Amino acid sequence: MIAAEQFDIRGPLLDSPEFGYDELAVLQQALSAGQAAELRVIWKELDSRASSQRDLLASGVTAFLLANLDRAVECLSQVKESGMASYYLGNALISLERYDEAIEAFQQAKKQGYDKVQCDLLIAGCTRLKGDVDDAENQLRELAREAATRAEYSYQMGCVMTDRGDTYGSLEYFERAVDMDPNHSRALFNLAQLNNQLGNDDEAIQLYEQMLAKPPIYCGAMINLGLLYEDRELYGPAAFCFKRVLEAQPNNERAKLYLLDIESSAEMFYDEDAAKRDKHLEQILQIPISDFELSARSRNCLERAGIERLEDLTLMSEEQLLAGKNFGETSLKEIRAILDMHGLKLGQNLHKKQPEPLYKPEELTPEERALHESSVSELDLSVRARKCLSRLGITTIGELVARSGDELLSVRNFGVTSLNEIREKLQTKGIKLRGD
Repeated sequence: MIAAEQFDIRGPLLDSPEFGYDELAVLQQALSAGQAAELRVIWKELDSRASSQRDLLASGVTAFLLANLDRAVECLSQVKESGMASYYLGNALISLERYDEAIEAFQQAKKQGYDKVQCDLLIAGCTRLKGDVDDAENQLRELAREAATRAEYSYQMGCVMTDRGDTYGSLEYFERAVDMDPNHSRALFNLAQLNNQLGNDDEAIQLYEQMLAKPPIYCGAMINLGLLYEDRELYGPAAFCFKRVLEAQPNNERAKLYLLDIESSAEMFYDEDAAKRDKHLEQILQIPISDFELSARSRNCLERAGIERLEDLTLMSEEQLLAGKNFGETSLKEIRAILDMHGLKLGQNLHKKQPEPLYKPEELTPEERALHESSVSELDLSVRARKCLSRLGITTIGELVARSGDELLSVRNFGVTSLNEIREKLQTKGIKLRGD
């Protein structure tokens, strides 16, 4: 394997008399080559001495590339008469959701000679992020003649389509932006999110990886990629993603909790033999009852009870079977013999049976009934929590509140973070999980 080219970071960051676009390009190439740890060490050395305009600019831009946004703002806001400083200050402020200040920074960048069209596109983006989608779209339309061939224009129009609920329109714009600029980080991020929401996980992973191959580091993308890795039981890569986020943002609570979930999960280690046994057991459970020689009485009793497969028998107790009309000890012995032959027992999967609802429909008010029958999608849960509920076959809020916290935690990749998220969402609706 040929080692990736290594770039001299110290020279451009510490020793060059000026910090401009050539030095910035070297830092970006170094990050793309995997030198983030080295860059972080040298940046800390620079940041400790940063007082001159040159060092404040270099330190601020590097802080932005490393996702240390607060320090980026602190340094860049002290740099005078620099289009580069104002432009990167505006981008850092966007990430911190300080949109009015970002607009001011981009206005300054234009006056200081930075790319006017690019700044105007980002100002339109800030206007949209502040909640005025119509005004943002009007600004973009006015820029169309000189900006339509830019990736940033297509990205911003894609965001407008997203805010208007036009999923496929936004997909088209984001794809166009990536076609124009394969390294447009925010277009890649939004395109990955949309594919993730549509269930195209392979495409989402590829887009997140493509995005993170180039600086700056986007912590939101790193977290989303980590969750996708975790969902595929790729625990090492998932942990790496969360650790990278914590390197840049040590106080990121989401990354801390997700990393803790991985480190405390007994399923972090994949047992291939156990997986094969589980697959074999699943095949056995799906064997139809009609494949076995049973007395007419036993067969008729099972049909009346709606029992069609061996799995159905593992979901019933002996008492439930004996309660059936004409089902006696003789039939029970027949059933036991068939199950013993396959290493199964009556009732062994009773704990997996769908729980009864907490309330009968007639006990609820019309408003409560509507809430229980509504889709869990109305809770606006994270991708991870939605997938865990999907594994349990939970589609309505009523089915969800029939479960206990312990039942949810038994699902693969369902950790305390997701459980707390669900509890908080249910609390806003005035309801709780069973047993809470």
